Amino acid sequence: MVERPTVHEIAEFLADVREIRTGDGNSAGLAARKADLLERIAAAMPGDAEAAEVARIARAAADEAEGR
Repeated sequence: MVERPTVHEIAEFLADVREIRTGDGNSAGLAARKADLLERIAAAMPGDAEAAEVARIARAAADEAEGR
């Protein structure tokens, strides 16, 4: 089974969001990390269609941000 993101991982992600808001950091990389976190959450919650859809949308946005 896939492990849900830890509180520490989410805190690190949110700290990086703050960096992006100040003009530093990599927004495409941040989008990919967000998608990864949401995919792990969705995988840990089988049968939750809304979580799966949010993760799918986040992955599509991350792929677009990376130019895929």
